[in-house]
Amino acid sequence: MDDPVFVIHGVANRDQPGFAAAVADLQAASGHDMVPVYWGDLGADDRFVTAAIPTRTGAPSSARKGDGLRAGDGPPDATGPEPWLASALVADTLASDQWPRVETAVRERLADEDSDSGLRDGPHHSDVDEFLEYLAEEWPRTRWLRRTDDPVLLLETGRSLAEALIEADDLRADGIGSYDGLRAGDEDEGRLRRMLRNRLRDLDRVAGAAIQAAAGRLNCALRTEFGPATTRFLGDVLVYQRHRDAIHARVRQSIDSVDPALGRTPDRPVRVVAHSLGGVIAVDMATAADPLWTSSLVTFGSQAAFFHACDPRGGQILPYSGGRPVVLPASLARWTNLWEPLDMLAFVAAGVFRLHDGSSPVDVSVPHAASSGMWTHSSYWGMPFVASEISTAMNGG
Repeated sequence: MDDPVFVIHGVANRDQPGFAAAVADLQAASGHDMVPVYWGDLGADDRFVTAAIPTRTGAPSSARKGDGLRAGDGPPDATGPEPWLASALVADTLASDQWPRVETAVRERLADEDSDSGLRDGPHHSDVDEFLEYLAEEWPRTRWLRRTDDPVLLLETGRSLAEALIEADDLRADGIGSYDGLRAGDEDEGRLRRMLRNRLRDLDRVAGAAIQAAAGRLNCALRTEFGPATTRFLGDVLVYQRHRDAIHARVRQSIDSVDPALGRTPDRPVRVVAHSLGGVIAVDMATAADPLWTSSLVTFGSQAAFFHACDPRGGQILPYSGGRPVVLPASLARWTNLWEPLDMLAFVAAGVFRLHDGSSPVDVSVPHAASSGMWTHSSYWGMPFVASEISTAMNGG
């Protein structure tokens, strides 16, 4: 019968029963007997960390009467979520190459229409040039579009403006007016000019609403998830640096409770699964002068490589010099490192480390689950993909 897999939790875990339940679920999903290793009571005192986190003050201006999408022709305010946050998602000033990219998109869309269905008597080059010149004058009056440097948004904006010209051509083809009539109308402003101007303003409002929606969601994540969670992460990191021996002793105690011989020699290595700072703990112990012999390690959302690159961990491993990866001792035989793309606290290992046999730690990207939201550092536990990778690694794959 195989020895159990020891599971070490990461930062900000103060719920021992909850952690035990998560390990039980992971055991059922992976098919491997697992033992939870709890050290959260030795971590930072995180009861009062919110006292040090800036809070948002004042009501958003979008809540004031007259603001938002219903405020006439103007785009919505940048002050919906946070002024600085919304403005951070766009450029500060008008980029010199914005309008040429929009103009190119307009001409290409018209060329496609001419090729596919034929703008038989559609806008001539002189007409298109005149309309584009008018739009170029209107472009600096936009609030959001003039500040974007996103090529896709600029492309789609140009294509939408071209669609307005195509729609006008369809009207003319149906006998409703002419380009001359569309150009020159009431107060010397033709219907087509008003159509193009209104289309541009509509696009600007949609872009502003989308930017504010993204800023609002990011603001919520920063305030409710990223801020406190990152602060708790830093607190546990600081405590681990000061009380590493006590935390290692707790891990050793959990292993000894199963079999005191486990991990002491190459003949009785342990298998370890570790989340976040737990992965740092596992690597530190496996590479210490008196190592925890580990046959297979799976880390997820972990920072071992990042920490070693910034501050060499010591033990049997040399500092990372920026050239060749650091060779790990034989006491860490296999290592699978899982990371989720939106997890800001997850790092890859193969760029910093090599295993003793010359192979690399296996870095595996975990597919993002929409249900995870924006704070994904704690999302690994319930993912079938993670359980499958653990099962494969623990089976020697």
